[in-house]
Amino acid sequence: MRRLIQRRIFVGLLIVLQLVFLLYTVLSTSGRYRIINWFLSAISLGVALYIISRREKAAYRMTWIFQILVFPLFGGLFYLLFRFQSSTRRFRKGLARVSKRVKPLRQKSEDSLPKVPERYQPLARYLQNYADFPVYEGNRTRYLTPGEEMWHCLLEQLQKAERYIFLEYFILAEGEMWDSVLGILKKKAAQGVEVRLIYDDLGCFLLLPQNYPETLEKMGIHCCVFNPFRPILSALQNNRDHRKIAVIDGKAAITGGINLADEYINAFDKYGHWKDAAILVEGEAAWSMAVMFLEMWSFCRKTTEDLERFRPIPERVGDELIQPYADSPLDSENVGEHVYLHIINSAKDYLYINSPYLIVDDSMVSALILAAKSGVDVRIVTPHRWDKRLVHITTRSYYRELVKGGVRVYEYSKGFLHSKTFVSDDAIATVGTTNMDFRSLYLHFECGVCVYDTPTVAAVKEDYLKTLENCQEMTPELCQCGRLTRLFQDILRLFAPLM
Repeated sequence: MRRLIQRRIFVGLLIVLQLVFLLYTVLSTSGRYRIINWFLSAISLGVALYIISRREKAAYRMTWIFQILVFPLFGGLFYLLFRFQSSTRRFRKGLARVSKRVKPLRQKSEDSLPKVPERYQPLARYLQNYADFPVYEGNRTRYLTPGEEMWHCLLEQLQKAERYIFLEYFILAEGEMWDSVLGILKKKAAQGVEVRLIYDDLGCFLLLPQNYPETLEKMGIHCCVFNPFRPILSALQNNRDHRKIAVIDGKAAITGGINLADEYINAFDKYGHWKDAAILVEGEAAWSMAVMFLEMWSFCRKTTEDLERFRPIPERVGDELIQPYADSPLDSENVGEHVYLHIINSAKDYLYINSPYLIVDDSMVSALILAAKSGVDVRIVTPHRWDKRLVHITTRSYYRELVKGGVRVYEYSKGFLHSKTFVSDDAIATVGTTNMDFRSLYLHFECGVCVYDTPTVAAVKEDYLKTLENCQEMTPELCQCGRLTRLFQDILRLFAPLM
């Protein structure tokens, strides 16, 4: 623990020193030489014009322009330093090469598309034709909530492994949950089952020692650390692996909001009762999630192994239509956002949403309000107890506008709600890892599962309505706040893309 803390402090100090050195160099130099001052101002002006011309989210452009206005000397310089880095380009190109190689592993089944409810076929076609995530039939799913249920299901599935176990998680922390999982992984590895684990370095920055992969390798568990955190100012550090995936033999898979740490199963009281959700997928659709893992593994390890050897024999275990999907911040498709917008725009009767954060751009806000004004019963549940104070204050800044537009907003008063679910019209639901915030929608690697006309849709709805019993509705009166608080919220909204 001492070494863990010392390393984190050392990394933090190095980053702070880089920032101080950059600021000192710019300010001291520009103070002595007027021509350098003009030069830096010209760079900021040029960068500002470049940002305005870019086809990206208006909120991101506004954030950078605001920073350049406030810091006209080094605002543009910092943008150039932050955005144009060879390491980021190499990262993007490397992932693109791997994605191209694994693309054929996802077999497209055009025959499954017509079986999707008609109004959701545009979403299914988008995910299949542009994001390369096909619809699979002959599956079975089970909605898992809270985290304790997912934990027991995970242990049960791990015990069944005969060929391989793939685990990919944002957070991994030693404790009751991880210890129980690790015990099975060691046993399975000793039996000849291939066990692979990916965890995000920043997600585990304060939780695991630097040499933890070596510790796991000695147990027979192959381990990769995604995007190791380095004390260098880099845009690359924004791109984190926020996925939660467990795949067993390519026949069963689990995803959702639940990491492998004790607070997720309420073995540790961190913010009151932890309300979370996941989904178990059994059948051919589980292979799609295995491919997601193998793509990330190949990228991290830089391997070109034969991935077809992991494909299981197709087996029909049910009659459910399932469409797993993943999202990468390094391509041109905001898959998670598009899934959410499709569901919002297709809703006719009701739309129920769970999200721990609510920090979205104007297009998402407009879509939610338009649905509510069109007669759809739109409800959103966020947590009352927060894990990040400024993020929670920013989330609350959206309440006034949404409630005024007819959206019903609730806060989960029993503790912390971490579920990421959409359910609509008894016909579609999605359970996954994508929060309704800028970081999750545009900067992180995420994943989820769309289910069409299945019993799981009803289960997600039933759980949502049950959750409302432990929620407080945010009425127009409760959304009111003082002028200073409102001003502070408006300022935070300017930096929402950075949260």
